Amino acid sequence: MKKPILVLLLLFGFLIQTSYATDGYFRNGYGIKYSALAGSGIAVSLSSLGAINNPASIINLNNQLEFNLSLFSPMRDYTITGNPSGLEGTFGLTPGKIESDKTSFFFPTLGGNMKVADNMAVALSIYGNGGMNTDYPTSTFYDQTSPGTGVNLEQMFVSGTYAIEFVKNHSLGISAVFGWQRFAAKGLIAFSMFSSDPADLTGNSFSTSTGFGFKIGYQGKLTDWLKVGAAYQSKMMMSEFKRYAGLFAQQGDFDIPSSWTAGVAVMPHKDWTLLLDVKQILYSEIKAINNPMIPNLQTSLLGYDDGAGFGWKDVLAVKFGAMFTGVESWDFMAGYSYNQNPIPESEVMFNILAPAVVQNHVTAGFTKHIGTQNEVSLAFMYALDNSVTGENPLEYPGQQTIKIAMRQWQVEIGYAFSFVQ
Repeated sequence: MKKPILVLLLLFGFLIQTSYATDGYFRNGYGIKYSALAGSGIAVSLSSLGAINNPASIINLNNQLEFNLSLFSPMRDYTITGNPSGLEGTFGLTPGKIESDKTSFFFPTLGGNMKVADNMAVALSIYGNGGMNTDYPTSTFYDQTSPGTGVNLEQMFVSGTYAIEFVKNHSLGISAVFGWQRFAAKGLIAFSMFSSDPADLTGNSFSTSTGFGFKIGYQGKLTDWLKVGAAYQSKMMMSEFKRYAGLFAQQGDFDIPSSWTAGVAVMPHKDWTLLLDVKQILYSEIKAINNPMIPNLQTSLLGYDDGAGFGWKDVLAVKFGAMFTGVESWDFMAGYSYNQNPIPESEVMFNILAPAVVQNHVTAGFTKHIGTQNEVSLAFMYALDNSVTGENPLEYPGQQTIKIAMRQWQVEIGYAFSFVQ
C-alpha cells in the first residue's frame, strides 16, 4: 500500500496550484457535500472528508473512499486613484486598474475512512488551503528587476484521524495534522531599504516550510431532530520561510492560525436537514499576517518581530445550509455563508498582494447515489464581488486611494464508493 499512497501524495503536490480565498485564505468548505452547504455541517456526517471539518464525524459512516476535484476561478484586481504627489519621502503608485493574471486553477481533495470496531473508526485526508496569490503583469512597486508583481502561497495538509463513540450517539475524534507550505514573492525590491535582510526579501525561488498541529472534535445526537457538533484546530507551528526572512515578521515565520467551529443540525422532517455553523479563524496569532503596515514599517524592519505585515484581523464566519433527500437516489444541497473581511481600510497597500476580501458565498449541489456503494456529487460556489478602499499610507494625506477587489466561482466534482472490510 505504500507505493499507491506515495503516488497519490505526489499527484496532489503536482496539482495543487492554490489561489483559493474565501474565509481569508481558508476554504469555504472541505469535502464536496460540505462545499455545497457553504461549509456548514459540523454536526452531521456526510462523507469521509468530513474528518477535515470534525474528526468525530467519521464514527457514523460506512467504510468509504472519496476523491474531489475543483475548478475555480478567482478574479483579483486593484485600482489606484489620484496622481503621485512627488513629494520627498512619499511613495505614490501609478494610477489605473490592474487585474491579476492566471485566473483558472485545479484543486484536488481526497480521503478515506474505515471502521476498526463497532464504536471506533480511523481516517486519512489530504487537502489544501490558499488565497495569498497574485500575479500582476506590471511593476506595481517599480521593481525593474522583475517582469511583474505578486506572491504565491500554497499549503497542503495530511491528517490522520481517530474517533470513538464514548456514549451512544456521542462521539469524540482527534486528528494529527502535518502541514507543508511554500511561498514566493516578486516585485518588492523597493522595500529593500525597510528590510532586515534585503537578499531574502523578494525575487527568490519558492521557499518551503513544514510543521504539525492537531484538531479535536465532538458530535452528538440530542434528539431525533437535533444534532450538535464542535471542533478546534490548533495553531500549527511551521518552520520559517528562510528565503523570505527579510519579508515576513519573525525572520520568515509563517505559522497557521488556530480556528474553532460550532454548529447545529435540525431535522424538521425526515427529508430535510437545516444547518447553522459559526467559525472563527484567529489570524491575530500570526505576526506576519496580523502586524499592521503602518506604523511598523517606520518603527521596525521587515523580518523583525515587529516588522510590517498584512494587518489581517480575526475572521468570524456564519454558514447556513439545507439538504433535501426526498427524491430516490438523489440528495440536493444549498447554502449561504458570510464572513468578516480580514483586511481593514488602513491595510490596502500591502494587500494589493493578497486581496482576500470576499465575504458573501452562495452554493448549491447534488449527490447521485449509484446502487448502494457508489455516488457522484457536483457542487457550485460563487463568492460575490467585494472590495476595500483606503488611502495610500505612503503618500501625502488625501492624495491617492487604493481599491482592492475580488470575486470567485468554483465548480467541484466528486466520486465516492463504500467498501466492506
